Amino acid sequence: MTTLFAVVVASTTEKADDVSLFLGEDLIVYLVLAFGAALLFGNLAAVIRPPERADRKEGDLEQAPVARSMVMAAIGLVAMIWALVSLLA
Repeated sequence: MTTLFAVVVASTTEKADDVSLFLGEDLIVYLVLAFGAALLFGNLAAVIRPPERADRKEGDLEQAPVARSMVMAAIGLVAMIWALVSLLA
């Protein structure tokens, strides 16, 4: 039983070196960059240019809550800067 375990472990470690990751080893950093940028620019766009009166449905706000949108935009900015620094370092 021990020899079988050793063979299985040895064969899996040999295969692990040959595996190429989808979009490289920085996939999580690219995802953080994308989500951070979307969070930043989406919230800024909601505050700067709210939907026109004709586009709003019943129950929609006239303007996005500014304080919440700025906090979310700041979180997006921090995530985006972290990802850029990680990619460039």
